[in-house]
Amino acid sequence: MAKISEEERHKYFEKVSSYQQTARTILKREQNVLIVIKKDPATAAFKRLALVDDMLNLASNYITISAVSQSVLKVKNEDALNDGRKSLYKGVIYFEEIVSSLVDAPFADYEEKLAAIETVDAGRRYDLVRKMGLAIQLLENAYGDNTKWKWSFVELEGRFAAAAKNIIDLKTAVANTDPRSPAYEPTMYHLILVKKLLMQAADRYREKYELSTSRIDDFKMGIHFLNALRRLHILLGEPNDAETVKKKFDIWKSKLETDIKKTEELAMKKI
Repeated sequence: MAKISEEERHKYFEKVSSYQQTARTILKREQNVLIVIKKDPATAAFKRLALVDDMLNLASNYITISAVSQSVLKVKNEDALNDGRKSLYKGVIYFEEIVSSLVDAPFADYEEKLAAIETVDAGRRYDLVRKMGLAIQLLENAYGDNTKWKWSFVELEGRFAAAAKNIIDLKTAVANTDPRSPAYEPTMYHLILVKKLLMQAADRYREKYELSTSRIDDFKMGIHFLNALRRLHILLGEPNDAETVKKKFDIWKSKLETDIKKTEELAMKKI
């Protein structure tokens, strides 16, 4: 790597100073909001929604800092990218605290949590999900393919997919798929995106299992995401799509049972 000159270093710090200041401001605001939440839990859901948005903005700042480093210094700023990754994780955690982290569960299991944000319209919910998805994709792109964090993104993507599903009010979702509904467009876009995210999460966990960890728990998570997608198709009255997902689910489940049996047999041979 070429030596960085003082001129380049000065130019870099000059360009990133405003982003660094914005990051400090957001982090300070986060701490103040958490104190308020602790004192007044009744408004926690809305304050956490604001925190999710703040964490996405924070991650965007860190991604920009690394982009400036790449442009001016010809090197990624790994520290900034790692701070961006941590910011996104915090954003997902705040998201989960609002809507739950359940993957394969009936709506009744987390419906009560959504009551706290019932006044948040379908458009705002979809915008938040779309913004988070974009932030995760931008961060993955900034890291590049050859990163030690490659497989850790599978968990982040999966948790995001579950939260993106759980923020949909499934009591009204079917009614909102009627073109006459004022919430028709954001609801349809949101549902299309969530179906894609659930399938993607399933495939990514299967890929992680096959190519990296060989951990049964990873394969099981992939299957949970498949069944969550099947549940959604059934609720929306999409039997053909539900049957297609079920076929994939059955194949994966059979493969899982075979792999578990092989693992048990190998363990017995070692005894």
